[in-house]
Amino acid sequence: MDPIIEAYVGEYASGKSENAVNRAIELCQKGLPVTLVDLDTVEPCYTIRPIKRELEAMGMTVDAWETRDTVGLGEAGNIMKGSMRWALRRPGNIILDIGYGVHGAAIFNLIEGANESPWLKIIAVVNMSRPFTATVEDIVDYVLSLGRVDALLNNTHMAEETTVALVQQGARGVYEAAQKLSVPMMGSSAVKEIAEQIGDLDCVGAPVRTLERIMPRTFW
Repeated sequence: MDPIIEAYVGEYASGKSENAVNRAIELCQKGLPVTLVDLDTVEPCYTIRPIKRELEAMGMTVDAWETRDTVGLGEAGNIMKGSMRWALRRPGNIILDIGYGVHGAAIFNLIEGANESPWLKIIAVVNMSRPFTATVEDIVDYVLSLGRVDALLNNTHMAEETTVALVQQGARGVYEAAQKLSVPMMGSSAVKEIAEQIGDLDCVGAPVRTLERIMPRTFW
């Protein structure tokens, strides 16, 4: 079976880290070997570091700094570990949490094998409640600025104020943008209470991913 190798990119507060962590947990709960790599080096406010040991206790490998190890490395210690550069050479399934925006996406230039891997999929997480991705045209322009993107994931939300209608509105917009970009829309993600109301498929027929809100407790 081919490995699952996914990199999650997106605007600030798009939910890329939440989706990356939830995806890693999903694979781990299926009994699959998975490595989660924290490559969010662009002024991260939320990082995987505070939950590193919790995630490792689930059985996955987590390639991330621990907060105590970043003393003296600047405000957030936002530099790459040597092991992160070789992340794609790890066995099994690999989930990459990439920093937001163009500067975040630029980290692919430092990852060995990123351009050669036949399995790597770069997924742009889109929240249409964010200013840079509020319209279809905005999404298209933003995604084009990131460089290579292999798929879009609708993660339109407004935290506790999220509604089914808001997620479905995002699904329609992200689907239209995906068509204009000639890339697939791989689905919509939402917290459990919203996902259960939507069902298995959103209004454009894309799969619905259920999220557990983990990142709010990882504020730097």
